[in-house]
Amino acid sequence: MIKHKLKSILSLALLLSVTACGNSHTTQQADNVSKQTSSGSADAAVPTKTVLVFGDSLTAGYGLDDPEDDAYPSVLQDKIKDAKLPYTVINAGNSGETSAGGRNRIDWVLRQKVDVFVLELGANDGLRGVPVTETRRNLQAIIDRVKAKYPDAKLVLCGMQIPPSMGKAYTADFKALFPELAKKNNMTLVPFLLDHVGGIPKLNQADGIHPTKEGAKIVADNVWAVLQDVLENSKG
Repeated sequence: MIKHKLKSILSLALLLSVTACGNSHTTQQADNVSKQTSSGSADAAVPTKTVLVFGDSLTAGYGLDDPEDDAYPSVLQDKIKDAKLPYTVINAGNSGETSAGGRNRIDWVLRQKVDVFVLELGANDGLRGVPVTETRRNLQAIIDRVKAKYPDAKLVLCGMQIPPSMGKAYTADFKALFPELAKKNNMTLVPFLLDHVGGIPKLNQADGIHPTKEGAKIVADNVWAVLQDVLENSKG
């Protein structure tokens, strides 16, 4: 197996080029896609808290046969159910989303009560060469709005990377953006969302870009590795 860092760079270069073209594919908005831990069991306890995952095509489950069941937020819901934690996951992914688009959309999404907010945005900015300062400003604005409306919400940030073709300095600054934001805002950081998935053909769709159903499970594992503690520590 090639070192996953090299694979991640190759995959992300392709990922960015497709998601940048995907603005017409709006999927799984906050008010029409929610999968409750109590589904399928009338006797199960109704979850009392909400995990809202806000992102782009990776969150939306672009290209999957059944995004509602197979995108990584839905896999997270299954893990939450297995762990018997009282949370409902809402997938607020929008394919092609940029940080600016997310900033424009966040107020509408926050009509839904949020206890844990997972932010996965920025990759499309990287392909366009949007200045890192602008991406940082947009992501910070999103974070600020969540904090203002739901000051007790726990925050999770998904780290992303871009290919070296954008230049060494830009690439490094972009990668550093996510841990910097996480530290500044006391957010839990997922170091790299596509870890162990990017660049591995059998874990990506025919486009070589978006995760397959199996790839989405690994993406969910990457998030769950940090999200589980967040949920365990705030379930009371």
